[in-house]
Amino acid sequence: MTVSCCSLNTACGEVAIVERDGALVAVEFVGEGEPVTSAFRVGARWTDGLASPARRQLVEYLAGRRRIFDLRMTPAGTPFQKQVWRALCTIPFGRTCCYSDIAGRIGRPGAVRAVGGANRRNPIAIVVPCHRVIGRDGALTGYSGGLDRKRWLLGHEGVGLPLPGSLTLSASTPASGTA
Repeated sequence: MTVSCCSLNTACGEVAIVERDGALVAVEFVGEGEPVTSAFRVGARWTDGLASPARRQLVEYLAGRRRIFDLRMTPAGTPFQKQVWRALCTIPFGRTCCYSDIAGRIGRPGAVRAVGGANRRNPIAIVVPCHRVIGRDGALTGYSGGLDRKRWLLGHEGVGLPLPGSLTLSASTPASGTA
């Protein structure tokens, strides 16, 4: 078994990419002084990553030249978590959905909270696009990489989000100065 890890500096922070036998197992945001948990857990060998298809595709995505990832992935998780992660991969670039949408897609409409838990434990950030899941009311909800990164990723994909604390007018609400 060959396990390798490389890092990539991005506009939304440094990420570590962990691959096992040519399959992607983790993409994690790395904070200052924080260990790359997946890499340490599996005893990865650090490389420059230049031969990594995952690194190349992440660079293309972040440069706006890729919308769909084509990678073999073998994330560690329960069968339910893997089912949720496969459903996340069906959310198109530039689109969002809510937790109940994912629960419905996997045939478990009553498992909304469990879907949120699986989303939170997604080990392959960006590639398995858990950042595309937002609250039912359109609000940003938790993201293991932080809401600023989630906002950046969604903005990168062209998803228009209201600024924190901003007023969103509905079609039936008169704009200021009109009645």
